[in-house]
Amino acid sequence: MKDLILVIDMQNAYEKGMPWECHSIERTKKNVMRLLETGVDAVFTAFLPPSDPDGAWKEYNAVNREINENEWANEIIPELSPYLSRHRVFNKSRYSSLSAPGLRELVGSYDRVVVTGVVAECCVLATVFSLVDAGIPFVYLQDAVSGLCRESENEAKSIVSYMIPVHGSIMNVDEYICSISGDLGVNKL
Repeated sequence: MKDLILVIDMQNAYEKGMPWECHSIERTKKNVMRLLETGVDAVFTAFLPPSDPDGAWKEYNAVNREINENEWANEIIPELSPYLSRHRVFNKSRYSSLSAPGLRELVGSYDRVVVTGVVAECCVLATVFSLVDAGIPFVYLQDAVSGLCRESENEAKSIVSYMIPVHGSIMNVDEYICSISGDLGVNKL
């Protein structure tokens, strides 16, 4: 099976102490790094505010101006920056990662998209819905996704669960790595 790991918006704005802090960002970072070491193809997305917003995005940008104008907040977190030389970054200005120019076409060339990143209840959930609409199977890695708080993270996972097993699956990172170990040339125990 040909998978693509999608690392959604792992930017400094979601780190501890930031206004958009995600409660399990440390766990998510660790698990995303483990996934990136498997050799499975991967891409990153980064949310950047639209230069000419329309509709509700005008209000969104006004409310979030301080973060939007902070270059450091918009950078991929330092722990993941070494991977950026090996994996492409797609910039987007909407919640769904598939809104990034060229990414929808790329994911269509894979059998499944492995969903990781932040924010579970916004960009991650919107991306899952877009994958479903595009007919692209997904794997939602529950311990490689972080929400703003435990409750909303669990609610997002619950919503994703309604699409299982028809459109995708929910796993944790250990289960996923075990499931692909034959594809990676690793002996299964």
